[in-house]
Amino acid sequence: MKAGEPSKVAIVTGGGTGVGAASAIALDKQGWSVVICGRRRELLEDVGNQLENPCLVLALDLAVPEAVESLFASTVTEFERVDLLFNNAGIGAPPVPIEELPVSSWLEVVGVNLTATWLCSRAAFRQMKNQSPTGGRIINNGSVSAQTPRPFSSPYTATKHAITGLTKALSLEGRDCGITVGQIDIGNALTPLTNQISEGALQADGTVRGESTMDVEHVAEAIVLLAELPQDVNVPQMTIMANDMPLMGRG
Repeated sequence: MKAGEPSKVAIVTGGGTGVGAASAIALDKQGWSVVICGRRRELLEDVGNQLENPCLVLALDLAVPEAVESLFASTVTEFERVDLLFNNAGIGAPPVPIEELPVSSWLEVVGVNLTATWLCSRAAFRQMKNQSPTGGRIINNGSVSAQTPRPFSSPYTATKHAITGLTKALSLEGRDCGITVGQIDIGNALTPLTNQISEGALQADGTVRGESTMDVEHVAEAIVLLAELPQDVNVPQMTIMANDMPLMGRG
């Protein structure tokens, strides 16, 4: 964003920790006004207190349609528009064989990782089509599990593969209305969610080995790069990962 330009507005879901928090802070440093949302208000407020530009903190369950409507209504009331949606919120399930996994765990992962992403994208399309000037950008967090699964990860992997299909469908749908949709697949960024990976992660051959991680700020830098591309430029799918992680050689 160039000096003197009006602040653009970003919504970051799952903004209380990890990739979401780092991305919110990085966007703020570039002059964006950021709306951070998630389930845990105290974590969201901790991030909000670190932002210098006007921001909005909303504790919501984004798998609930009414919560998503409230998120976008509050954002537009406060900032009048939405230029970026980073669909980052996501959860996993216990790494157990499929026959041992409760149906409730499957439904929860699908609700947060897939349904919430679809609901937020739906609301973003409606807003971006009708604001002036029209258009905007959506970035979906696919995770490298959108490409290659870990053992005992069927709910998480299924939702992340679905994100790739959703991203492609929405990218096509957004072309005629100035809405750019792309995906970032993140591998082994060091966050509270992935902290155990460096200590030991189950591999496809049944062994447990520590894996390399990268600073989450590098992911945030990538989000800023994508967010500030010209509106007629898209990166349909980016992979950013710790260079030594075993993704390329799983199995």
